[in-house]
Amino acid sequence: GGPVADPVLASEVGGLTFPNPLGLAAGVDKNAEVPLQFIDLGFGFAEVGTLTPRPQRGNPRPRIFRLEEDRAIVNRLGFNNGGQAAAIDRLKLYARRPGPIGVNIGANKDSDDRAADYVTGVARFAGHASYLAVNISSPNTPGLRDLHHDAALDDLLSRVTDERGRQSEALGRPVPLLLKIAPDLEDADLDGLADAVRRHGLDGVIVSNTTLGRAGLADPQASEAGGMSGRPLFRRSTIVLARMRQRLDPAIPIVGVGGIDSAETAYEKIRAGAALVQVYTGLIYGGLGLVGGIKSGLVRCLERDGFAKVADAVGTGTDDWAREPIE
Repeated sequence: GGPVADPVLASEVGGLTFPNPLGLAAGVDKNAEVPLQFIDLGFGFAEVGTLTPRPQRGNPRPRIFRLEEDRAIVNRLGFNNGGQAAAIDRLKLYARRPGPIGVNIGANKDSDDRAADYVTGVARFAGHASYLAVNISSPNTPGLRDLHHDAALDDLLSRVTDERGRQSEALGRPVPLLLKIAPDLEDADLDGLADAVRRHGLDGVIVSNTTLGRAGLADPQASEAGGMSGRPLFRRSTIVLARMRQRLDPAIPIVGVGGIDSAETAYEKIRAGAALVQVYTGLIYGGLGLVGGIKSGLVRCLERDGFAKVADAVGTGTDDWAREPIE
C-alpha cells in the first residue's frame, strides 16, 4: 500500500529501520486502533497513545478547539484512553507489522505514584513496541510537567530504565526508550534534561509536546485552557529542538514535532537536528495528501542541497536555529 518509497528518505535510527522520516505523532491513535492503516497511507512510522495503566475518561467536553485563523489547535483532552490492557491485545495482532510502531506511555491523573505508572507501561509494552516514549510533557494532567526537574526526573528515569533493563534482558533485545519533553523550557532546564538523558542511558528525545504559550495568536479561541499545537508552535519547538541537539551526544536521536505542515517545515526540523519528524495538527488542516506532499518535497529539498540521504541533512542547521530568540 501507499506511494512508492524513495530510498533517499530511508534511514536507520536507534537500531530501527524507517522507510521515511515522517511519523504520526502520539494523540491521534490514542488506543492503538489504526497504526497499520497510517503506515499504509505512507507514514514511515506511527506512535500510539498516550496510554495509561487504567482507562481514563479525560477532561469534560468541549476539549478541542480549532484556531483556524492561526492554523492551530488547543486541546485539553487529558489522556483520554481505554487503558493499556485493551491496547496490548490490539498490538499483539500487529506483530507482523510493516513499519515501526512506538507506544507513548503516561500516568493516570489520580495515581498515587506517577513514576510507578510509567514503570507499568514499560513492563507491559516492552515486548509489543518498536520503541517506548515516556510522556512527561502533556500540560493537561496537573503536575505532570513537574517530572521535568531534578529529583522527580531522576526518580522517574531510574525506575523506568531499571524496568527497561529487566524487560530487555528477558526479551533478548534492546527496548528503545525515548523521553517526550515540553517546549516551554529554559536553557537551564535543557541542561538538566540532557544530563539526565545521558546519565540514565535513554535512547532519544522527542521535542516537543504542545505549548502553554499563546504568543501572536489571532483567533478568539486562543484563550481556551490547554496545550496549543500547529503552525504557531513551529518556531519555539524547533529552537528548543536545536538547543537540545547541541546538548546531546550526536548518537542520541531527536524526534522533531511541532508545527510541521509542509515539506519545508519538515526539512527545517531535520536541519535543526531531528532524525525523524512527526505530524498531527498539520494533518487536520492539510489532510492526508500532506503525507505524500511532505515526502516528495523532502526528496526535492535534499537533492537541491546536495544531500544523498536524510541522515546527511540532520543537524546541518542546528547552530543557526539554536541562536534564534524564543519570543
